[in-house]
Amino acid sequence: MDTKWIEDFMSLAQTRSFSRSATERGMTQSALSKRIRALEQWVGADLVDRSGFPMALTPAGALFCATATDAMKLLNDARALLRKEDAGRDVLRIAAGHTLALAFVPRWLQSAGAPGPVHAHIKAANVHDSVLALNEGNCDLLVCYHHDDLPVLVDRDQFDCVTIGSDVLIPVSVAARSGQPAFALPGSKSFPVPLLAYGQHSYFGRVVEYLMGRAGPCAITRTSESDMAEVLKALALAGQGLAWLPASCIETELAEGRLVHAGGQAWRFGMRIIIVRARANRAPALAALWAKLTAPAGAVPMEPKAAQASADGIPGAVRPG
Repeated sequence: MDTKWIEDFMSLAQTRSFSRSATERGMTQSALSKRIRALEQWVGADLVDRSGFPMALTPAGALFCATATDAMKLLNDARALLRKEDAGRDVLRIAAGHTLALAFVPRWLQSAGAPGPVHAHIKAANVHDSVLALNEGNCDLLVCYHHDDLPVLVDRDQFDCVTIGSDVLIPVSVAARSGQPAFALPGSKSFPVPLLAYGQHSYFGRVVEYLMGRAGPCAITRTSESDMAEVLKALALAGQGLAWLPASCIETELAEGRLVHAGGQAWRFGMRIIIVRARANRAPALAALWAKLTAPAGAVPMEPKAAQASADGIPGAVRPG
């Protein structure tokens, strides 16, 4: 059970309108209805009487609403107390995509001390969960990939963004005996390329779909699937197919020839690595690090197009800011 379901229900209990609560909660009416149904299944009773207008709570719903209100107040009070205690600690809570958490963030932290080593708690999560954690104050910094055509959307009135590096997603495969890639784009109808795919709702999944639409026709057949680049990398090394992988996580494999490029420049996708913070977060450790990042010799602000142009043409490795 997700506590957000309770917050949805409490909003509905107040507005007595699915459409108004959906707007208030920032979702579609259909999504809100599904979440209320899920909560009712968890509780084991109907909470909402949908037979009349405006809708009303059932007796079970009224009882649950009163209990839930008290429970959420206790939870929020405890969270506020813990956050107040954490605010004085010299530890940064960083949410990052799995690939960035493994291949980029540790090296970046080593060079980003303010002025000494940065003490950090790093949580690897998908982009959606990371943005949610930032919005709810459950992390101090979000590190993620960004491209102007496939941006990570945050409210620029509430959050600051800085570019701290770049990477490129490239198609790779094991080599055949000839030294050429065993699987290469664009493929053909008689020999479609076995694709080691990302989930369609992951950021890299969106990138690959965008690339295939931008680069032109190709013949592929999806085989294995994972949201984690490291999993697809292991499958690619085992000769299971072609995978789009960040250059930052396959530098050694490319240098040793265990993986080879399996498509031209049109099939590559340059990305910036950005770091995002909430302006309202005044944690001392965050303020010290951000001051260093935004100093003249620090990272490049997110806005300039020049940073994106350079990222589009990078040959391979990540370049920390």
